[in-house]
Amino acid sequence: MKRYILAAALVLFAAALISAGKKKEEPVLPDAYILVECETGTVLSEYNSAQRLNGCYMNKLMALLLIAEDINAGQYELSDVLTASESVRGTSGSVIWLEPGDQLTVEELLKSVIIGNANDALTVLAENSSGTVEDFTMDMNARAFDLGLRDTVYISPYGYYDEREYTTCADISMVCSELSEYEFLRPYFCTWRDFVKEGRTELVSENTLSRTYHRHCGFKACHSDAAGYCIAECGTNDVGLKFAAVVLGADSEDVSFGTAKRLINQGFSDYKVTAAVFPEDLLRPVTVRNGETSAVELSFAERSDVVVPRGSSSLRTVSVLPAFLDAPLTKGQRVGKAAFYNGKELVFETDIIVKNDVNKLSYGFILKKILYKLSE
Repeated sequence: MKRYILAAALVLFAAALISAGKKKEEPVLPDAYILVECETGTVLSEYNSAQRLNGCYMNKLMALLLIAEDINAGQYELSDVLTASESVRGTSGSVIWLEPGDQLTVEELLKSVIIGNANDALTVLAENSSGTVEDFTMDMNARAFDLGLRDTVYISPYGYYDEREYTTCADISMVCSELSEYEFLRPYFCTWRDFVKEGRTELVSENTLSRTYHRHCGFKACHSDAAGYCIAECGTNDVGLKFAAVVLGADSEDVSFGTAKRLINQGFSDYKVTAAVFPEDLLRPVTVRNGETSAVELSFAERSDVVVPRGSSSLRTVSVLPAFLDAPLTKGQRVGKAAFYNGKELVFETDIIVKNDVNKLSYGFILKKILYKLSE
């Protein structure tokens, strides 16, 4: 009996040695990824997020942003019927087989682009927004510049491979943050399968998270030989908090989708959004020298929510203001700073401004005051 026990112990010991000798498998990483909170744009996790890469069909996110902005501005409505031009003839890639003269509503065209990645449908929308696809592409680059995207160049709205074209996870995440504000797009982003053209054409989204991930509320998945597997995924909860993950250059769909889900789940489990609030009663009026009034009220140039780790205590606030101000003063003039700290980390900073104009004291004003006093 003792022999059997000794033999079993030796086997277990040998197995332990073999297991210890094996190298721990490293997780497979994509070329780059980023996690942001959508409302504030706060970056919470990143890997090579500023590396310029081919974004594949992620171009369509900027195209959709321009179209959403045009719809929101009243340039056209979801119910409007648009007619396909000669430009749709021979469109390559994903299509819904539009022919010149075909008519679809803006809603059907949006579905086709968002769910089916349809290039011919995008052509119709682009021409309606900007006149030509070429002008629309210029508008995409102009909007990118306005958003501060300095590492993105669009050659077309479609995402066909072109060595001159590049983007980054960080830039795409900023587009996603903007897109997340357009709630009327959400039903299309959340649809995995649908039909257009009176049910004759089926649309199936490459982003299977639209039907398998309970937090999903957008945006897009795609892949190509040049770009690998890519995804821009947005997740939300019951109170409307939204996190967006962008993954570029994964070697499989599992890595792409798995990384995006892990990042978004990390956002919800590890972070919270809190208001950067500085009590107004602490912003007491500041004395004004040589002014028509002796003091001026103050306010903040901007207010913001901030993202902090869960479990963080309330934010610490610090203000820097002069002991007095000299007239003249102009409404909105910056006169100080307010900073908000989570522990020792600066999480938000804004200017302190004056609420109203203060004219410089003049002899005419003094004379009027004297006359007014004498008349009392």
